[in-house]
Amino acid sequence: MTEIRARAARHKGQLNFENDIRNFLYAFGDDSEPLPETVRILDEIVTDFIIETCHTAARAATYSNRQKIKVDDFKFAIRHNESMLGRVQHLLTTELELKKQRNQHFGDVEQGRIGLERSGRAAAEAVGEDADAERPKKKRKSKKGADGAEAA
Repeated sequence: MTEIRARAARHKGQLNFENDIRNFLYAFGDDSEPLPETVRILDEIVTDFIIETCHTAARAATYSNRQKIKVDDFKFAIRHNESMLGRVQHLLTTELELKKQRNQHFGDVEQGRIGLERSGRAAAEAVGEDADAERPKKKRKSKKGADGAEAA
């Protein structure tokens, strides 16, 4: 079982998300300079939420006999808040899609496919050249028999 913990002792006046909270308040219609008490209270609420969510995820990892916290532990911790869980799943899906696209793009760069509009036959036909004239001719190997004479 997990041990009961005390709230983390925070230094008075230390704000973790001050600029972000000010920007959010302004974006949602507050004054450009919100009251310092409002910013302080919202900062405490956000910080407490993050700490509590992390502790809940750590507890879920402990129940699973793991020491490391996984993404699924955080999803388990916020499972009761459908909108938050949906947003997290959407962000994870988007991140996975971006990662696949990034890997595909870098694979194209490594193989030299980026920057070429057309390659091979299409490029030669567009210029009006014979596509086969561009390629070097392969030498045919002659078939020789066991005695060294060429077979016809």
